[in-house]
Amino acid sequence: MTGSAGTAYNGGLMLQSWKGILPPGSEAERLMRNIDPARIPAHVAVIMDGNGRWAQARGRTRVEGHRAGLKSVKEILETAARTDVRVLTLYAFSKENWRRPRREVVALFRALEHYLVKEDKLLIDNDLRLKVLGQREDLPASLLRQLDRVEARTAANRRMTVGLALNYGGRAEIVDAVRDILREGRLKPDQVDEEELGRRLYTAGLPDPDLLIRTSGEMRISNFLLWQIAYAEIWVTDVLWPDFRKEHLFQAILDYQARSRRFGGIRKGP
Repeated sequence: MTGSAGTAYNGGLMLQSWKGILPPGSEAERLMRNIDPARIPAHVAVIMDGNGRWAQARGRTRVEGHRAGLKSVKEILETAARTDVRVLTLYAFSKENWRRPRREVVALFRALEHYLVKEDKLLIDNDLRLKVLGQREDLPASLLRQLDRVEARTAANRRMTVGLALNYGGRAEIVDAVRDILREGRLKPDQVDEEELGRRLYTAGLPDPDLLIRTSGEMRISNFLLWQIAYAEIWVTDVLWPDFRKEHLFQAILDYQARSRRFGGIRKGP
């Protein structure tokens, strides 16, 4: 997957980027060949759900489920980048997740910290930029150091932005944006519009998601990117996150490409 910072990445390179990677005749190759490289969603957001259920079904601990989920993260990072997705946002830990047993939370953060140390080369070598979304103040100091380090080392990368939602809540994000406006004290009420608020969201500078994927079959958005997914296409699969692979992402993209996005308007043509 490695590419230099000076390479021009575009949809036309997608087939070439998979050459020699997908087994000929495999389901993944068949799906990939049906994808229209001119209509790749620019921003894909993923609610990575089902680690606990995956572990329970196999008689393992929830922590082992989270570790298995990190393996899926690596594959989907590579798949999204090769498919020319520009932004991939992953919902890793919500503000509500603090209600889980402390042992599980601590183990999850340690696994993530270890992942950042072990896999930072993946981001650096492949021109991927890390952007952390959420309230940092409650996160462990050691994890924050790794997040800051990898964000700094990948800040100039441009092939794909990886948004990592940690200690994140959609309502909290909007509240933080409003508080930021009030602290500044320079805007009158009629000067506050969608653009002003958007500039203060954690995702400032990123396009809104085109496609929202949720694994494990749950039909809810769980306080994720409430403002940003106003017109996102939603794709839900029963597949649990540790079992989510490149062919599932291809399926989601193909489903996205089959939809008519009208953004409140009417469909044009016959």
